[in-house]
Amino acid sequence: MKALIIGANSVRRLLRERSNIFFVFILPMLLILVLGAAFGGSTDLRVGMVDAGTGPLGQDLSRAIVAVDGLDVSIYEDRDGLILSVERGRLDAGVVIPSGYDATVRAGGEATVEFVARPEQSARALRNTVDSAVAQQGTLLQAAVFAAEQRGVEMDRAWEDVKRIAREAPGFTVRQESAGEPFALEQLGKFDLGAYSELILFIFLISMTGSAALIQSRQLGVSRRMLSTPIRVRTILAGEALGRFAVALVQGTFIMVGSSLIFGVEWGSVLGAGVIMIVFSFGAAATGMLMGAVFKNDQQAGGLGVVLGLGLAALGGCMMPLSIIKIFSPVMWRVAHVTPHAWGIEAFEELILRNGTLLDILPQLGVLSAFAVVVFSLATWRLRVVLTSE
Repeated sequence: MKALIIGANSVRRLLRERSNIFFVFILPMLLILVLGAAFGGSTDLRVGMVDAGTGPLGQDLSRAIVAVDGLDVSIYEDRDGLILSVERGRLDAGVVIPSGYDATVRAGGEATVEFVARPEQSARALRNTVDSAVAQQGTLLQAAVFAAEQRGVEMDRAWEDVKRIAREAPGFTVRQESAGEPFALEQLGKFDLGAYSELILFIFLISMTGSAALIQSRQLGVSRRMLSTPIRVRTILAGEALGRFAVALVQGTFIMVGSSLIFGVEWGSVLGAGVIMIVFSFGAAATGMLMGAVFKNDQQAGGLGVVLGLGLAALGGCMMPLSIIKIFSPVMWRVAHVTPHAWGIEAFEELILRNGTLLDILPQLGVLSAFAVVVFSLATWRLRVVLTSE
């Protein structure tokens, strides 16, 4: 009971600091939002199109471009607005079908379809896609003109006949199959990657910087006063551990529930995700407790906690996905697994990407549990020495 009181006091002390409210609850959600808006979501290329006043043939060309897989097409009213959107990065490219396109083509004239893009690699693929759609319509138009002249029928009828024949004519069938494991980023929802990586990052970071509160308790004589009472040392150790653990759990639960409700993040198996969060929080709390027992200066511990917290997060895959690290540097991928972050991220990806269960993440949970037990043992031993020698 006394250990629970000590732990509850640690949580209350955390929540009394307004800056802690921001860093523990608000900042992680903001980063999930920013990362999702910037890098998440569909990988379709964004294309704008102006086709007002083009006529039936221009609208046919527009529909052919809209039907291309992998393009997210938006219709614009005027050319200037389209170009402005391309310049500001809202669109990857733009297509302008000139007004009077239908009449010009029917009269045998030359109509110029304008392609607008920034000088980027993706613009080449988009240009090829647009060229292909224009060339395909041009071929059908030549066939329609020939049919109209040979059969002595109107161009509209010849055009409809040619399109019907083209649809009914046998063609090639392309079958696409995926080989190997799917690339992780392509399988995630818009905010999923930011959610579980920020969860791992902030639980560990706040636990490490929270070690300053443990040092302050010793500096203010709180620990000595508790030792002067009938409270045993092991009770104080248990209370401090519960306090660090409770803070990590509160933050982790808030991020998981908040991201699910606000951003629609899918965490896979609820049971599995909860166990990962609990085990990882235990290891993070033990690390913060160890830092609080090793250092004597709270400012030193807080500053070093930020540096180590961010450094380990970067190394462990919280800032660059492990799947990308593995592709470009297998050595760094193996080094990343020195950190608990990498094992936590792999466990979440097993649940989210592969619909894994608690049984599927047992290897990752085993490593995280071993890390937590070892660090917790060191922390309690060192803190006992410090408390009894003061």
